[in-house]
Amino acid sequence: MSSSSASSASSPSSPYYVKSGTLAVRLNGIVGWLARHGLSMAGSAELSVPGRKSGKMQRVPVNPHTYEGGQYLVSARGHSQWVLNMRAAGGGELRVGRKVRAFTVVELPDDEKLPILRAYLEKWGWEVKQYFPGVTAASSDAEILAAAPDHPVFRYTVTN
Repeated sequence: MSSSSASSASSPSSPYYVKSGTLAVRLNGIVGWLARHGLSMAGSAELSVPGRKSGKMQRVPVNPHTYEGGQYLVSARGHSQWVLNMRAAGGGELRVGRKVRAFTVVELPDDEKLPILRAYLEKWGWEVKQYFPGVTAASSDAEILAAAPDHPVFRYTVTN
């Protein structure tokens, strides 16, 4: 979620993923703690999703995004652990303080991501620009679509 000295952990044969640097890990810990205690930073929330191997709830701060009435989670860093866990679990929870919303997800195919990614970059680009090299909200449709495979997008539906 937060910026800092991020290093790419992907290679030509592996999916895009930007690993968190030390500062980002610390900032994410603070943002997650704040969300758990009821303070959302610019709309952030804490995502909890069961680990695909351990089954234990894994927590990470995220920026839930609303577009034309739909609710979405976008992985700016790429194919992260929470993305892999979400694919396995099919849902999770979003928390801000005592408000916990359980949800299920559907992952969007790349060709449906364009309007969501553009709107996400309009709102969150100031925070995630380093994870979208050369791509902004003002980029062409072709440029955003070219970046789409690197950024999983899930439409979520609250179940409680």
